[in-house]
Amino acid sequence: MRFQLTDDQVALRDGVRGLLARRFYGAALRDAVEAPGLDRGLWRELGAAGFFSLRVPEADGGVGLGLPEAVLVFEETGRVLLPGPLVATHLAAGVVDGVADGEVVVAGVDSGGLVEWLDAADVVRGDASGAVPLTSVDPLTPLHRVPGAGARAVDPVAVLLTAAEQLGTATRACELAVQHARTREQFGQPIGAFQAVKHLCAGMLVRAETARAAVYAAAVTADPVDIAAARLLADEAAERGARDCLQVHGGMGFTWECEVQLLLKRAWVRARRGGGGAESEESLAADLLA
Repeated sequence: MRFQLTDDQVALRDGVRGLLARRFYGAALRDAVEAPGLDRGLWRELGAAGFFSLRVPEADGGVGLGLPEAVLVFEETGRVLLPGPLVATHLAAGVVDGVADGEVVVAGVDSGGLVEWLDAADVVRGDASGAVPLTSVDPLTPLHRVPGAGARAVDPVAVLLTAAEQLGTATRACELAVQHARTREQFGQPIGAFQAVKHLCAGMLVRAETARAAVYAAAVTADPVDIAAARLLADEAAERGARDCLQVHGGMGFTWECEVQLLLKRAWVRARRGGGGAESEESLAADLLA
């Protein structure tokens, strides 16, 4: 199946990419790692650009677009590792006052009892009573867990938007690996000339593009089974892609100064969000047995 973006969708994607390139890229990412915290100014700028109100009907003051467009913009946030409870806040637009404009930050308790950015949130959806802080491997994703939290229903839209973020991270990992393979030289030639490196880069591209087709298809159908499959493929593309990118970079890839280690850590944390892993596998298995 071929997915061709409309002119409006391309303009939306490019607009979000341009905004993030101006406000959160390169040095800004490094500054955020050195001094973690939610950038309220950027949050309000996202609100003004319609990021949070993207799927709110025009009659209610929103942009009036759908899941395919939301997937495109969340893919861009995953590409630059934009921090913050983006999914939870986006889902609360039109429900919680002030969210659409970026004035209110919303955290949510996921199906596994994890809460991201609890201390920075103005509103928490779900019961976070007794939440205890966890040591997060990702310096840009503070975590809490609600002890004894029972199983919660999984929101398919939240699962799909997480998959879109993972897709963006997988794409960025592939870009960085190819860029490094073209410029880094060993034995008098770029390392990309060596078959082992070529195979790593090719595998990253194949996984990312396979995940892209699945995520875009799930955005069109909105079917929970399609979303579960897309989430599994996107998680794999992000995690394996970041690991392979790390291997292409060699030891320098996991130094504090290199972006690659941040891609891997964010992919790890996102993969543990509700709706991924075993939950998606169970959903697919139940569909096969039906």
